[in-house]
Amino acid sequence: MSLVLTILGCSSALPTSKRFPTAQILNVSEQFYLIDCGEGTQIQIRKFKIRINKINHIFISHVHGDHYFGLFGLISTMNLLDRKCDLHVYAPRELEKILNTLLYSYDKLNFTVVFHSINSAKNEVIFENSKITVETIPLKHRVPTTGFIFREKPKQFNINRDAIEKYNLSIKEIVTAKLGNNIHREDGTEISYIDVVLPPTPPASYAYCSDTLYDESIIPLVKNVDMLYHEATYLHKMKDRAQQTFHTTALQAGMIAQKANVKKLIVGHYSARYKDAEEIANEARSVFPETFAAEDGKIFSSD
Repeated sequence: MSLVLTILGCSSALPTSKRFPTAQILNVSEQFYLIDCGEGTQIQIRKFKIRINKINHIFISHVHGDHYFGLFGLISTMNLLDRKCDLHVYAPRELEKILNTLLYSYDKLNFTVVFHSINSAKNEVIFENSKITVETIPLKHRVPTTGFIFREKPKQFNINRDAIEKYNLSIKEIVTAKLGNNIHREDGTEISYIDVVLPPTPPASYAYCSDTLYDESIIPLVKNVDMLYHEATYLHKMKDRAQQTFHTTALQAGMIAQKANVKKLIVGHYSARYKDAEEIANEARSVFPETFAAEDGKIFSSD
């Protein structure tokens, strides 16, 4: 599995007895990224057996409480667990002042919180390492809001196991071929890497669209992603309410997925009035069959 998503919370505004506010963990080759951090996120992290101190990067979509109130408790717990490495927080600039007020209450943190301000009106890469890039998706909500796209970088070739025996390849030669380089031996023979490798696994992608009006301008940004999480706060019969509150209906989420040709749609951020998430998912499925309902603790993969 390339990208593994764990839903920690999928409720909008009000938590319920079964759903915590919005938070997710994305596992990229055992690197853990926290996306939004609603109240109680650290409880969910423990419940679903995720190691808190493996989280080094947190992405906050906007400064409505159901998307960041859990950040304060999480940082406190990290400190109590004697965390040492830096914690990077990527969020709209409005959160920095709020966060600094929290940090002022500590005599000394054991680690540094590094704040990265996001321009919510611009699509740009805000994080990159050897495994992935993360870019922003400008969204339309009542406050500056951004979604995020996680894209794996192109992978190395896979080695053909039959070729290892056929050519008696050494570990060094295997590494050379996987990098796309021909193998040159001391006796002067050359083995083309094409003869010993298989195509690399296609890089996976995940797009997270937090609170937003129905907005077709995001379609080029999320086009063809493997997994799309899109808020679906209301059923379409409440489209007027969705418009007033700058949210999306389940039907509209399905329309975005269909027009963007994504492989898999995950709907969430449900209004507390809906007890059965399948009611939301079924409406989205009417236009995009590969729709799945988020539930706390549910796991999705890009495979």
